Amino acid sequence: MNIIDCHTHTQFSVDSDADIIQMIEKAISLGLSAYAVTDHCECNRWFDEEYYKGEEGYKFYNFGQDFEKSVSAVTSLKKKYPDFNLLCGVELGQATQDIEIAEKVAGDNRLDFIIGSVHQLPKTDDFCFLDYETYSSDEIKNLLERYFLEINKICSWGKFDVLGHLTYNLRYMHSALGYDPDISPYDDIIEDSFKKLVQKGKGIEINTSGLRQSYGQTFPNLKYIKMFRQLGGEIISVGSDSHTVEDLGSGIKEGIKLAYDAGFEYLCYFKQRSPVFIEIN
Repeated sequence: MNIIDCHTHTQFSVDSDADIIQMIEKAISLGLSAYAVTDHCECNRWFDEEYYKGEEGYKFYNFGQDFEKSVSAVTSLKKKYPDFNLLCGVELGQATQDIEIAEKVAGDNRLDFIIGSVHQLPKTDDFCFLDYETYSSDEIKNLLERYFLEINKICSWGKFDVLGHLTYNLRYMHSALGYDPDISPYDDIIEDSFKKLVQKGKGIEINTSGLRQSYGQTFPNLKYIKMFRQLGGEIISVGSDSHTVEDLGSGIKEGIKLAYDAGFEYLCYFKQRSPVFIEIN
């Protein structure tokens, strides 16, 4: 089986201590056809804390420095591992909350691959930090609608390669609330987002992190992977979203099976921002 892992985090992400050399060595030992390092770069926290003084929301800063450290390290390590398909990527968060920074990152010619993600809404903390037990059902619905509208905005911008972990927020809502909120009322927004991606020649990822968490499903699940395919989507990537060496490659085979079940015959990774298709076998 052709196995790829195109969403991983290392010591250059604020929420990971994974040694980048150990991650690469693990990827080699797993026999990956492609391995992308995609450390976090939150556009709305590119600068230091003083720059955002008085602004509510995310409490981590200096992602510009993290981005440079990660990209410089991977670029250098490509020379150390010339026979391994090591890809220099980034998980670009909240692009539309600072378009100037997003455009700067998207224009960096060292990058092979960009994941476009939404981790938080404007003036709101990351979904992983919200206290959902204090939210009413109407407030939960409002959060969901705002999230999918924000996804739609980044798809309109579209200067990334694949949309990262659609339904990311359900990971935390499920854990806190003990049930999965119904997102079908937002299917029209999701469908419109997918149409924009298809039109721009972009893809989505199957993020397998939910398989090793209480949520128990991929982000997104099979319903939405099928929707993307039926709307003409051709680019599908798979990533573990690992933040530890142990989780690298976790759930990838299951994710590939979902891609196949949804009608995809090829996986895709990116090299120098161009898609490379490999057969699902």
